[in-house]
Amino acid sequence: MRWFSPRVARIALLPLVAMLAALTMGSTDTAVRYNELGHKMICICSCTQILIECNHLGCPDSERMLGELRSAISHGDSNDTILAAFQDKYGPTVFAAPMLTKFNIVAWVVPPVLLLIGIVGTVALVRKWRLRTVATPAPAQISGFEGIRNQIRKDTEI
Repeated sequence: MRWFSPRVARIALLPLVAMLAALTMGSTDTAVRYNELGHKMICICSCTQILIECNHLGCPDSERMLGELRSAISHGDSNDTILAAFQDKYGPTVFAAPMLTKFNIVAWVVPPVLLLIGIVGTVALVRKWRLRTVATPAPAQISGFEGIRNQIRKDTEI
């Protein structure tokens, strides 16, 4: 007879698995945040490459910026705080894509809206012009009008 059953062993392993998952989740979270934030920024050495992917030989800026990013993540700063600090230090051109602010929302929304308004306005204007061009009936006062019409049909074979 065993002193423990397989069921008891599984239950005893549950806290160990939970602790292992918690420890590995924290380490991957830092790496994921580093990768995510590093891909949101551009190296300022004028190579116009993503910060993590800067392969500029002897780049004077990428190592310093990556070090700042690592230290900010290790201090536990939030992503928004880190991005705001980089924007304050290097300006808005450090971002690969602009941050979502009120002005940027307007800058992204207004051009497509104006384009749609222009398309709808053009379609409405063309429809209005089409309605104005109504075929006018032939004037009845012209003598020999039916003869001229029959000659045209005969010449064009319609």
